[in-house]
Amino acid sequence: MTGWDADSAFDLLGNELARKILVLTSEDALSAEELTRRCDVSQPTVYRRLDALESYDMVAEKIQYDADGNHYSAYECRLEELRFGVEDGGFTVDIQLRRTVAGDGESVSRRSATGGVGDVGDTDTR
Repeated sequence: MTGWDADSAFDLLGNELARKILVLTSEDALSAEELTRRCDVSQPTVYRRLDALESYDMVAEKIQYDADGNHYSAYECRLEELRFGVEDGGFTVDIQLRRTVAGDGESVSRRSATGGVGDVGDTDTR
């Protein structure tokens, strides 16, 4: 996502199902079917939350293979840390994400916005 606003990120994180998906996928990459079962909600609802989380890069889709060699999509949490600060009549949001870069291992990306405006600064550190 090239830009986001802090208000919608807060709305997303205020959703109980979105938070549960983040927690579950932080332990292991899970399919939408498995998330549906564990969260006891409909699959379309899970996909809506996954789409929203993906739009903020908080989860990533990856291809997994079962024992028979069939492939399916699984989702893993990329959110590492979220910071919220209030100062000088405004607020700042800093979201730190994990990224796996082929051949380079993991890197960290930081996204931040001020006052809910949607101006984003990205910083990659490796």
